[in-house]
Amino acid sequence: MASGLVEAGFRRHHRIKKYWQRERAIFSENGVHINGIESFWSYAKRRHAKFNGLRKASFPTFLKETEFRFNNRENDLYKILLTSCRMKPLRR
Repeated sequence: MASGLVEAGFRRHHRIKKYWQRERAIFSENGVHINGIESFWSYAKRRHAKFNGLRKASFPTFLKETEFRFNNRENDLYKILLTSCRMKPLRR
């Protein structure tokens, strides 16, 4: 069975099947778990709900911004963006 993410250019994709073992659900195999992606999509849905819908053309940009914010949620975004602007200033 081909993986859509691998076909889209990602090198690795781990499938986790939710199954029951000894009366408890298993959501992890060999250190790979589903909590991270579920956490991201929960964050993304809450963030995008504020916009009351997004245009299809702008969705990838909003999703990339959400990814950046999610990966840096413990950091000061102002400092990160200021450092980035100093390293690559905007030009006219």
